[in-house]
Amino acid sequence: MWRIAPIAAISAVGAVASPHADRVAQIHELQNTPGILWKADLVDRFASEAPGASKRLNGVKGDWKAAIEVGIRDGKIKRFSPALTAVAIPDSFDSAKNWPQCEKVIGDIRDQSNCGCCWAFAGAEAASDRMCISSNATLMIPLSAQDVCFCGSDDGCQGGQIDTPWDYIKQSGAVTGGQYKGTGPFGKGMCSDFSLPHCHHHGPQGKDPYPKEGAAGCPSEASPQCPKSCDADASPGHKSFSSDKYTFSGDTVSGSGPSQIQQLIMAGGPVETAFTVYSDFENYAGGIYHHVSGGMAGGHAVKIVGWGSEAGVKYWKIANSWNPYWGEEGYFRIRYGEGGIDDSVIASSPDAKWAKMGAMAEVVV
Repeated sequence: MWRIAPIAAISAVGAVASPHADRVAQIHELQNTPGILWKADLVDRFASEAPGASKRLNGVKGDWKAAIEVGIRDGKIKRFSPALTAVAIPDSFDSAKNWPQCEKVIGDIRDQSNCGCCWAFAGAEAASDRMCISSNATLMIPLSAQDVCFCGSDDGCQGGQIDTPWDYIKQSGAVTGGQYKGTGPFGKGMCSDFSLPHCHHHGPQGKDPYPKEGAAGCPSEASPQCPKSCDADASPGHKSFSSDKYTFSGDTVSGSGPSQIQQLIMAGGPVETAFTVYSDFENYAGGIYHHVSGGMAGGHAVKIVGWGSEAGVKYWKIANSWNPYWGEEGYFRIRYGEGGIDDSVIASSPDAKWAKMGAMAEVVV
């Protein structure tokens, strides 16, 4: 169990002139909750705001489970049919360790800035991972969240659905693209890097060097126009927006429940999911998250990379898109079932074939 510092001791995290009374009350409630499995901190980003301040950043619109069911009904999405048996599922699993040749792309923790395009980030990230795994690392390149978010949606910062990235990538392809101004493990040279700046997100400021959301350098963002050409510093192999598009042939699939999701991950890599965010998640600083206090703040899309257990508590390991300084080096752990985290996930099928759009006909043949 985490031992949470008293309010007076948390001031070292950041100078808080006047914490919101409801925020302070929530922290006290977390401190006094027996058996809490995660660490909470009062943070400068949300300290002066009432619980629920993260609502504008949680970009999954409406009911993602219902949206996937509609996709299944319309034939755009197939239900995943596991080939493995329950006894084949290990107690713990980490995609980066299981596919070390793709560790660089799987471990690429990105940053959605002050923009509600989590749905596009989680999709672009999981698609990049599955493309790498499917090709045995011959295609180890990040797919562009800039392309997916702002070309796959009319206004990506205002939210979307978790099936949208997969439909867009399959139909239109996605160009390559890394992090803001070439930061991140892939550096510069991709076609369309994310154009909005890094920001400090929910949780203690700690060593995070980025400005907090809403501060100078991290304004509330409006969606830029869909890019039509690659960045000026794109390398020769990624200079043409039309010919840098990557796609997959095969089904888009959905799984639900721990066993089915685990088998889907083991068969092909990380998957995209969504969960209901409650306001106490704004205070997450490590551990196995479970809802303790506060109301709903919206739906958030993330990437499941693995699972494990601690002291008998089973959890999912999740890659977030709030930069590597947030949470547990960009990840968080969440108890099975929390907020609908394992109700409906989505991904390309394990047998999907990935290639540049122009070369896809040859791959299919």
